[in-house]
Amino acid sequence: MRFGLLVFAATVSLTAETLEVAVHRIAQEAVEKFQPKGLTADKIALTAINLGTGEQASYRGNVPVYPASVVKLFYLVAAHQQMEAGKLRDTPELRRALRDMIVDSSNDATGLIVDSLTGTTGGPELPQAELTAWLEKRNWMNRYFSGLGYTGINVNQKTFAEGPYGRERQGRGPQFENNNRLTTDATARLMQTIVTKKAVTAARSEEMMSLLHRDVTGPVTDPDNQAYGFSGSALPAETKFWAKAGWTSTTRHDATYVELPGGARYVAVIFTLDNAKETGIIPFVTGKLVTYFSGSEVLLH
Repeated sequence: MRFGLLVFAATVSLTAETLEVAVHRIAQEAVEKFQPKGLTADKIALTAINLGTGEQASYRGNVPVYPASVVKLFYLVAAHQQMEAGKLRDTPELRRALRDMIVDSSNDATGLIVDSLTGTTGGPELPQAELTAWLEKRNWMNRYFSGLGYTGINVNQKTFAEGPYGRERQGRGPQFENNNRLTTDATARLMQTIVTKKAVTAARSEEMMSLLHRDVTGPVTDPDNQAYGFSGSALPAETKFWAKAGWTSTTRHDATYVELPGGARYVAVIFTLDNAKETGIIPFVTGKLVTYFSGSEVLLH
């Protein structure tokens, strides 16, 4: 009888792994698996939020890194806030740009949104005094999110496929020290506000969710393959999935909200650095998270 009790106690301790322990374990397992391909402990960041319990945990979650297209989530929320406040006119063209920015990850559409929010435009280089005034306008988005308690981020730059020019290049600083930057903690918090309908209004949160929805079983319909090409390939076929992914020549990131077939609901944000060509890292981490939240092994499609 005593032996049976000991076995039961051991079983409880093994299955009661906290999210904090799981997140650090998963990050370590990813480093161990992909270290031969260049992944080190300082080249990955991860934040997860269990929406069933409210528990949140992260690995290097407060470290600012270049966010790639994931920053477009912040522009999406800011645009809806300004429309709700009556400071940004809600037009079919603006709606088209929001859709293209999120669904297709269009940098051209993003440029329109950033200019509309800040009252700025791209163009040739500016004299220092004019550049300072231009940057003050651009920093509206930083001031907005700072007022909401977001720290360690910079979201005042447009996204580019081939690089910024003119005043856009000036604004980044000589060494690109003013580039956009996000943390996985801040991004997970923003995604949580959208999912829980606390980003602006419930109705606008629903609109944002409709743009972020991905189909993990259907054909590729967006240039970045933001579903199957990132976390989607590690999710069970019946999973409901919302995401904004991004990549550059050096980064590969994904911000997701997942509803598993078993009922578990969670937000997860994964950033990798200097490993853009290694497409297996994010699916590997996602698969481990699915296993944790579902309690069973999950195979890749």
